[in-house]
Amino acid sequence: MSNSYLIYWFIVWNLLMLGSCAEQEITPNQFKGSDIQRIRSAIEAAKATTGKVVIPSINANGTNLWLLDSAILVPGNMTLILDNCVIQLSDQCRDNMFRSDNVGMGITDPTGIENIRIIGMGDVVLKGANNPRATGDGARILTLNPAAEKEKGNWRVSYGSDAGKEGKKQKGDWRNIMILMAHVDDFKLKNINIENSHAWAVSFERVRHADISDIRINNPEEININGKKVLVSNKDGINLRHGCKHFRINNISGRTGDDFIALSSLDTGADGHDNGNLNSTMVTSRKWGGPEDDTEEVVITNIACQTKYRGVAIRASDSASIHNVYIDGLITREWDGYTNSILIGGIGYGKPSLPGKINNIYATNIIGGGRSLILIEAAIADCSFMNGIYTGVGDQIITYKIDRAKTANIVSQNLIKSH
Repeated sequence: MSNSYLIYWFIVWNLLMLGSCAEQEITPNQFKGSDIQRIRSAIEAAKATTGKVVIPSINANGTNLWLLDSAILVPGNMTLILDNCVIQLSDQCRDNMFRSDNVGMGITDPTGIENIRIIGMGDVVLKGANNPRATGDGARILTLNPAAEKEKGNWRVSYGSDAGKEGKKQKGDWRNIMILMAHVDDFKLKNINIENSHAWAVSFERVRHADISDIRINNPEEININGKKVLVSNKDGINLRHGCKHFRINNISGRTGDDFIALSSLDTGADGHDNGNLNSTMVTSRKWGGPEDDTEEVVITNIACQTKYRGVAIRASDSASIHNVYIDGLITREWDGYTNSILIGGIGYGKPSLPGKINNIYATNIIGGGRSLILIEAAIADCSFMNGIYTGVGDQIITYKIDRAKTANIVSQNLIKSH
């Protein structure tokens, strides 16, 4: 065998090995440290190479669980593949599970990033802590006994093991949201199960071009702590806040102790107008900055939920606008509360929505009970509600809590009450 022949095959073998290494999956099991340290190390390695991290079902520590003490910070141009895994927040964690890495405490001038994917393969479960340190939104005071506080007339409370501890923040904030994305363009979330988030399951702030699909949510308002049920407030499913545009939300199911899907453009006061403020439930500014902060071009399809409040809630205050929203296929079941399939308006969230600022909401193929199928609380315009079945015992299929003369061009067609 000639030397040139051997050299040729040596070069081919090395090229094949280099190609194999380049295609090797990056997983946290290739790194040292705690679960969150290894996941963050994997993301850092992927940033310079594949742009993809796989979190497998088997943890190298010998368990089938990834237990997080702080948030997985997701950069732009990153795909996280969750492969039949269970990820849970630890009892020491007071943070999100996933957060875009461009926002957070102390980040006062966030920059936009793009191209984030969180994709579940098989059966993926994301779970809140067994004994969470804090729950609820930024207005909720932490307590070990929410029921006792409610009996005293203190309703703005939520459970948290940090309650009463010196040096620990005694209210909730944006860290209680399980998945929090802000200033992201091009985002995809697919095929996951969410259980017992500490407040909202998923929230978006100023996110554009997002595709959310095949999500199952189990978010009851009460959780078991050491065999005792305690109140956890603000258990929404999916929330779109200021400036969310071009969203597709499809095939979402489950139950929530608060709104299942909520679209909100609310400027409720002078506080919370700075970014990274821990006294807010928004990680970015709560101030409405103009049309760029309006929510628009949202398609919501194939929703089946049991909720204590609303299937889809659309709220705006003052000059903020929510428009061009299409809802097709919404089935809601009442869960011991004030259920409507759809709420448009919102009372008690700052200045009332100006006439016509909520407009072009189209909803069709709706089934639900509760107090009414649709509740309107704002001077909306150019909206259409078609093909609905109301299964509740209320007198009205559509209830107006505003003078109907202040609304404009509201069309309702083929809405019937089930007998």
